[in-house]
Formats: sequence, C-alpha cells, structure tokens
Amino acid sequence: HPSESGFTTDVLALYDWVKARSGNSSILFWGHSLGTGVATNAARKLQEERGVQVDAVVLESPYTSIREAAANIPITKIYRQFPGFEYLILDSMARAGMFFCSDENVKVLDCPLLILHAEDDGVLPPELGRKLYETAHKAYRDKSKVKFITFPEKLGLGHDYISFNPELPALVK
Repeated sequence: HPSESGFTTDVLALYDWVKARSGNSSILFWGHSLGTGVATNAARKLQEERGVQVDAVVLESPYTSIREAAANIPITKIYRQFPGFEYLILDSMARAGMFFCSDENVKVLDCPLLILHAEDDGVLPPELGRKLYETAHKAYRDKSKVKFITFPEKLGLGHDYISFNPELPALVK
C-alpha cells in the first residue's frame, strides 16, 4: 500500500540516483498538489538525516497538511455538515499514517522555497498556499529565500495548469 514514508523514501532514492549522474547540476524538488507534501518531507529528511540541502523546493498548488487540505477541498463541503466527517474522513488519514505536514517541514528548511498557486484553484484553495508561505516566511532566517507567486484567475490556470504558463521558467529562475 502507498504510504507517506514510502513516497519519501522513493523520492530520496531518486535524488541519490540523479545526484550520482548530474555532475554539478542543481537539483530541486518540485511537487504538485499531493506531491508538495512529498517534496517537503524529502527535503526535510535530506537536510536533517544527511546534512544535505536540496538546491531548491518548488511547491505548486500546495497545502499546509493533508488533514487541512481534506477539510478544505470543495468536494468535501457537502460532507462537512454530517456527524462523523472528522472521524471518517480526516482521522482515517491519520490512522493510515498520512499527515504530509508541509507546514511543519518548511519551518526547518533552509533552501530556497518557491510557492506557486492559482487564484482559481478549485481543488486546493489558494489560502492554503498563502498560509504555507506565511509559515515559511516567519521561520526562515533569510526571508529572501521564500517566494510566493499567485496567478490571477483571468489566466484560467486552476489546479493543474500553472506549468503551462509561458512565464514560469523565468519565474522559477
């Protein structure tokens, strides 16, 4: 079964593989949606357990924790009013060992961190990206390493299409 620790272990194995073959190239972790929790987990583990810092972390359509994401995604809106929502939905992820606490992870990172969120994200509210940014910005000693970029609703990027924005390469640089 997929697990939070399994995802993180897989990313670290991939990091090792890429690092062995990349020479002096920069390596960054780029997570989208659920993958943002995996990216912050892996970056934190790399830093704390190996004393190695990834060159940068990019989080596209992120959340603070999987629990808060599940509590705020629009599809759960109709279920939130029913008794047992927290136990059946939110607590079940915790019982399965799924936490993905990006908000806790970014507090200890020291690498450059770029958070991207579209204002018209219909899956993960942009407020979660903003909250994650504020947590990181407060924790980072060097505030210039933390950036938050929002994309206006008129671009129609939603949850899945930030990567289609032609300005993205320049923004990431």
